[in-house]
Amino acid sequence: MKLPAKNKHYICTLNFKQNKMNKNGAIVIVEDDTDDQEMFSEVFKELNYKNEIVFFNDGQEALTYLTGKTVEPFVVISDINMPKLNGMELRKQIHENENIRLKTIPYLFFTTSAEQEAVVDAYSKSIQGFFVKPSSFQGLKSTMKTIVEYWQKCESPNYVE
Repeated sequence: MKLPAKNKHYICTLNFKQNKMNKNGAIVIVEDDTDDQEMFSEVFKELNYKNEIVFFNDGQEALTYLTGKTVEPFVVISDINMPKLNGMELRKQIHENENIRLKTIPYLFFTTSAEQEAVVDAYSKSIQGFFVKPSSFQGLKSTMKTIVEYWQKCESPNYVE
């Protein structure tokens, strides 16, 4: 009588950086409206986070920055309607770029309206949040505080190349 072969078990391990997400990295804001940029600046000045705040006027500028080998921002907050490369196109290009995608940078849309089609399209591109810009300074400050504190507490893997 022949005994069945022993089952072989394979163990797959993944290498992870200890710090995972770069919580000390820059907060990237992709926004073409200078008034909104000023309001973001004031909000982050009052919130007093240690993260550098980096602004880009369009998606193409942001994509060039994000494809830099040494760049590992904390979070990207992007408008949708912008010149050159809009927020949806920017997100698509980031999601298709494995080097950027593996950095596990949260990508959030922050825009003036939340039409259902835009929300569905955004989430189909694997964004991590869709927010409507509050009309008041206090509303923006409260929303930014919630977003930053959430991502500071969140864990996600960052694969070692």
